[in-house]
Amino acid sequence: MFLELIATVFAGFACAGIAMFLNMVTGKRLPKWVTPVAAGLGMIGMTISNEYTWFDRTAERLPDGVDVAMRVDEKSWTRPWTQVWPYTKRFIAVDTMTAQTNASLPDQRLADLYFFGRWSPVNQAPMLFDCLGGRSALLIDGAEFGDDGAVTDAEWQQMAKGDPILKLVCET
Repeated sequence: MFLELIATVFAGFACAGIAMFLNMVTGKRLPKWVTPVAAGLGMIGMTISNEYTWFDRTAERLPDGVDVAMRVDEKSWTRPWTQVWPYTKRFIAVDTMTAQTNASLPDQRLADLYFFGRWSPVNQAPMLFDCLGGRSALLIDGAEFGDDGAVTDAEWQQMAKGDPILKLVCET
């Protein structure tokens, strides 16, 4: 976040410098308001660029075996350009490399989910998936396991048919 702020300030200085250079080249014929407007437009442009490139930059740095399962795009009236081109504000990634199965319950998978948000810290939560039943149970507070390895205190939630997270976990 700090580096993005520094980049935004430098973009403002760079655009103001270009405006000042153009003013000098034209024999100081440009209006005085051109330089601060150029600086402001440069900073707004850099902010917009950072918003739209955040997802790609973050997803590229995910380690092997951690795959993006779902993106949440956002539109906002405070950012009118997002009505035409929504941007990714948050996404969910699944650690498929460390997903676990139980021999006595072959249709269930236990995987770690990572929740990424634009201005939020990354959160991690283990989730149990019932691939055959199309349901999941979040195991944030831990879990109790029975003798056969089944989770006994799971609060199962039905997932939508074709849910991208369920599909990624169950097909891997």
